Amino acid sequence: MRFLVDEGCDYGVVRALRAAGYDVHAVSEMSPRADDTEVIALAAREERIVLTEDGDFGQLVYAHGQQTHGVVFIRYPIAMRKRLGKDVVKLVKQRGETLVGCFVVLQPGRIRISRLSGE
Repeated sequence: MRFLVDEGCDYGVVRALRAAGYDVHAVSEMSPRADDTEVIALAAREERIVLTEDGDFGQLVYAHGQQTHGVVFIRYPIAMRKRLGKDVVKLVKQRGETLVGCFVVLQPGRIRISRLSGE
């Protein structure tokens, strides 16, 4: 599986996924300050799932119909940040390819997965 981690996403997610052996590109390393539409378009072209903490990606996907290979929207409070990387890797290992073509909301103790139309 291949991922593109949005610039505003905790870099611990990048480190954790890379340590687990996943192919991960980080926007902060490639195109700092890239617009969200550029990020989601790049991820779609490269068939990467976007990992983000930016709620604007939901707007892009649902309201604007932006094409995507998948999005994982992470919502973790400050008190729970220490387990963020571990929980993302756990999600990917447990759900794997079923994440492709989905909009996922990951919260402590809760995962919501919605299949996107057209996938």
